[in-house]
Formats: sequence, structure tokens, C-alpha cells
Amino acid sequence: MKTAKLGSRDSAVESAGAPKNVDEYLAGVPEPARSTLNRIRAAIRAAVPPEATEVISYRMPAFKYKKVLVWFAAFSDHCSLFPTASIVEAFKDELKGYSISKGTIQFPMNKPLPAGLVSKMVKARVAQIGKSHRKDAGSAKGRKQTLKKR
Repeated sequence: MKTAKLGSRDSAVESAGAPKNVDEYLAGVPEPARSTLNRIRAAIRAAVPPEATEVISYRMPAFKYKKVLVWFAAFSDHCSLFPTASIVEAFKDELKGYSISKGTIQFPMNKPLPAGLVSKMVKARVAQIGKSHRKDAGSAKGRKQTLKKR
């Protein structure tokens, strides 16, 4: 087994190939990262609409509602949430104390997860997607797609 250096971006997943579903991804993640990801997953589940689904996208677990809402993954020394750049920007004041980049938030495994904040960001992302889909439905492209379905 390869030992990753502290600060490495190497994935913590120990599987032979691409995971087929989120449970398979999590099964390949060693502790304590698996527990942290399960807490992230629970916080996301609490915030998504009932029709949202779990998928694997870019070899990472993700939640999809009309399109991908957020991704989450384990790395050698942290777990990350990928809620998109606009959500990270919108919550940057509340994310002080966490390592962030354009569309990523890193949660150290040795600190408590801010589950309430994760849920709040996911709810903001759901609202953002809802707005973009309403806007698309009124566009010429959206009208064409609706007409094709008839």
C-alpha cells in the first residue's frame, strides 16, 4: 500500500478500480476518513430534496438533483466538499478556519465537521440549481426541449 505524504492530494480510496456507487467508494476509504465522509453524506442528505440521487461523478461520490449538486471525497489528510465556486464564495466568511480554494473546502479529519454549515451550503446549491432551471425553461433552448417532448 502506498503511503501518502501529509498534504498530498492523493485519494484515500483503496480500491482496484473506479467505484460503481457511493457505498462501494466508502467501503474503500480507511478510517478516520470514512467516518468523516459518512458525516458529510448525512449532512448532505438532510438538505437535498427527496428526489435527489447519489452518483459517482469524476470517480467521487456526488449528489444529483437536476444536475450534480455537490461532490465529496477523501484524501490522505482531509476530506473535501466540492459545492462549486459560487457557493464557496457565498459562504467564505463562515468558512474562515478551513482551507478553501475556488470550488473546494477541506475538512481536517481531526476536527469536528460543521454539519449545519454543510447542510446550509447544500440548500443554497439546491436553490441555485432551481433558479437556473427556471431560467432555462424560459429560454429558447428550454422551450425547444419542452416542445420536443410533446
